[in-house]
Amino acid sequence: MSRLISPSILSADFNNLGKDILMLNQSEADWIHFDVMDGVFVPNISFGLPVIQHVKKIATKPLDVHLMIVNPDPFIKPFRDSGADMLTVHYEVCNHLHRTVSAIRQEGMKAGVCLNPATPVHVLEDIINELDLVLLMSVNPGFGGQKFIQNTYQKVIRLRRLIEEKQATALIEIDGGVNLETGKLLFEAGADVLVAGSFIFGTENPMMTIHQLKNV
Repeated sequence: MSRLISPSILSADFNNLGKDILMLNQSEADWIHFDVMDGVFVPNISFGLPVIQHVKKIATKPLDVHLMIVNPDPFIKPFRDSGADMLTVHYEVCNHLHRTVSAIRQEGMKAGVCLNPATPVHVLEDIINELDLVLLMSVNPGFGGQKFIQNTYQKVIRLRRLIEEKQATALIEIDGGVNLETGKLLFEAGADVLVAGSFIFGTENPMMTIHQLKNV
């Protein structure tokens, strides 16, 4: 299993975003995570294609884009064109999930599916072999800094079991309430990738925090 860190730039300093991206380039971060919110699927609006386009110009790490939007299909190619390396959509909004996942992969991106806290992992049984990653929300999506949902550990264990049973290769990514304590337990439960925003960018030395999180 991998131990990857994907800092969420939703918590970065947008007055100095370029500076924060250059810091991530120098750090042990593996990916850069983008939370794209539409104010419909989640009760918040974040940023869209222009931010990703500008980050792509200076980022040396893969761009990990998480779409928290109600109708992702028309945006698959635009996000590819903007520089997304991985595109994750929500199970809860895709009427034809297999078609959406296939479209993401046809555009040359890695395809991910995200599950909200109340969505069980067994819904992915028939598509897990088509996925490059599964993102489990460990808080309800829409806002940073929320309290970690404890059931996530068991959910990771169940998802790891499903991946092994199906001989799939999908990575398990976790987003929400990640810190050194929860991060250690998530890696032990079988997670591969940890997303952290305020925990990283809210510290005096984000590079050290990334190092600590990667080595819990």
